[in-house]
Amino acid sequence: MRFQQIWLSISRRFLKFLSKKGDTLLLLYLEAPYSVFWGNCEAPYNKTLDWSKWYIFWSDERAVAKNHAESNYKLTKEGFLTKVPIINGHVYSINDNATVEDAATDYEFVIRQLVKVRTIGVSESTDCPKFDLILLDMGSDGHVASLFPNHPTLELKDDWITYITDSPQPPPERITFTLPVINSASNIAIVATGDDKAKAVRLAVSDGTEGPDAPAAASLPPRMVHPTDGKLVWFVDKAAAASLEVSNGDASYEHHEY
Repeated sequence: MRFQQIWLSISRRFLKFLSKKGDTLLLLYLEAPYSVFWGNCEAPYNKTLDWSKWYIFWSDERAVAKNHAESNYKLTKEGFLTKVPIINGHVYSINDNATVEDAATDYEFVIRQLVKVRTIGVSESTDCPKFDLILLDMGSDGHVASLFPNHPTLELKDDWITYITDSPQPPPERITFTLPVINSASNIAIVATGDDKAKAVRLAVSDGTEGPDAPAAASLPPRMVHPTDGKLVWFVDKAAAASLEVSNGDASYEHHEY
């Protein structure tokens, strides 16, 4: 029930925000029950949202066939895209017939073209695409998107999209947005549920940079998520927040516990 409360809370919060916008871009990445998360796409949101203005992207994708059980596209299509009237041409997924390197290159090219014609806005601070909302599910190892602790992809500054062939979790080949793109979003939501996330949550949001956990904390991708001109919100359940003490005065940071 707590898990459902988290996803319903996120949907209420951000669907309300999106319903007020004239142009909406949603970058979607979730390993969650989409039917729960998007339950609020029923009334009144199915009447107040102009779905023709929605654009769907993935902050990371596993380089597998679109009909593969581990495909991010398959999960999203079955749990969300088939339930709302989003225009097919507004859904941008990777080319699953290409190599992972070519898929990443092609995906970045497509997004650069959309920025060029201003279908996607651009951040004045970073010159990166500026999405309205990026949703990230943090793994027990502290990874978000396909950005893993201590991985060289964390150092990329100029690329918008990159690829990896050595993911610590299967499948090994994936494409991912880089930190500059994630940090350029207007809104970022990081979700963590379950007691296996408790240590990673504590390290990710702790103000302390000293002690035996300092090296591990410094390498966590969520600690590198700092919106340049936006807002970051954490959604965690009680299990994931078990060892968390929030004393962060940063106005761009917000924490919700369930």
